[in-house]
Amino acid sequence: MPATERPLPGEGEVLVLRALGLGDLLTALPALRALRAAFPAHRLTLAAPAILAPLALHSGAVDRLVPTEPLGPLPVRRPALAVNLHGAGPQSHRRLLETEPARLIAFAHADVPETAGLPAWRDDEHEVWRWCRLLRECGIPADPGRLDLDTGGLRGPERDRGATVVHPGAGAPARQWPVERWAAVARHEADLGRPVLVTAGPGEIGLAARVAAAAGLGTAALRSGRDLLGLAGLIAGAARVVSCDTGIAHLATALGRPSVVLFGPVSPAAWGPPAGARHRALWTGRRGDPHGDRPDRGLLEIEPHHVIEALAALPT
Repeated sequence: MPATERPLPGEGEVLVLRALGLGDLLTALPALRALRAAFPAHRLTLAAPAILAPLALHSGAVDRLVPTEPLGPLPVRRPALAVNLHGAGPQSHRRLLETEPARLIAFAHADVPETAGLPAWRDDEHEVWRWCRLLRECGIPADPGRLDLDTGGLRGPERDRGATVVHPGAGAPARQWPVERWAAVARHEADLGRPVLVTAGPGEIGLAARVAAAAGLGTAALRSGRDLLGLAGLIAGAARVVSCDTGIAHLATALGRPSVVLFGPVSPAAWGPPAGARHRALWTGRRGDPHGDRPDRGLLEIEPHHVIEALAALPT
């Protein structure tokens, strides 16, 4: 009997592959919560980078995280269910099939016979809705609105509460706005009398320092994001967050903080925050390579005054 058709045992392990970044974890939360609700007697294991473990466990959606690199071997054997929230395959499908699952949930791929009859991948689909649709079409109810993180236990230093958080980093140069433009936005917020913090993810402290210096803020405004729970606590207490299309934008959504998100090569229809007064997504309509080695042309069409106006329109 094919792996996709075996009945799911009443107990055992549900293995979910999502070996990507912070934003990928947060956009998968509704799907993870759907799996948690559908299989309450199973241990839900997330295969993802180790740095995400504290936040993944805080979400309550998973029982454990096994450290995994993208498309690397999975240290789990014979799970009752394997779920591919990583991509369209075929490499990620095969990694899951190597674990010999009793059942596989994944998008169909012509090169992986075990996925025949499973849902079809759609290119033009929001990342949150994509994974919820996969589960729904496999008979598992999933609510794409379940993006929120519980703020209980997430509290940054009191001195940081109420700040405007500026996060200049992004996963690729194509999604990085120029330093001098970030500095103009940060300086404007400071001139309004608002406290401003400049945050940095792993490997981004130099970039954040350049923004803070150009804005006249100094090193006291810098905050490292290496500790994800600490970063989440900082965002939970922020008055507003401004960033490019990167993980911290999804963290602002999950924690209910007003945000402005700058999009360049990728449409907010694919990765943007939920529509509503709490968030502003800026995009000039151009598409490009999100992994490019220079700032996207469309992103560069967004000027500091556009961001300043969007920040002014956020709820207080």
